[in-house]
Amino acid sequence: MKECFEFLKKCGTYYLATVDEQNGARVRPFGTIDIFDGHLMIQSGRSKDVSKQIMANPQIEICAFDGKEWLRIHAVAKEDPRIEAQQHMLDAYPSLAGMYKAGDGNTIVFALESGVATFSSFTSAPRTIEF
Repeated sequence: MKECFEFLKKCGTYYLATVDEQNGARVRPFGTIDIFDGHLMIQSGRSKDVSKQIMANPQIEICAFDGKEWLRIHAVAKEDPRIEAQQHMLDAYPSLAGMYKAGDGNTIVFALESGVATFSSFTSAPRTIEF
């Protein structure tokens, strides 16, 4: 999990895939990643479509590329309602302070569970880890 965290932090932007109400795939750039209480965490706004889609179908995928290697993570995203989880994420991303505050009713963080991460490149065999 820590290796996934470090890779995503290095990339800065990764792509998060969800499923919409019509069973269609939706992909968007994301940038928040954290480790809290033993879980890889992502953050969004509760009012955004992405959060509504995750709440309706928690199966997500993340994909990132650092120029040499790419990472694909499949996981189940489960809301962590604790204010401490929200604050930990926001402390890691102070640039979000203008839009989000822990306990504001809009900030939402998701713990990634049952994670399967695959590191791949064009020059070596894929490597898979579970967390």
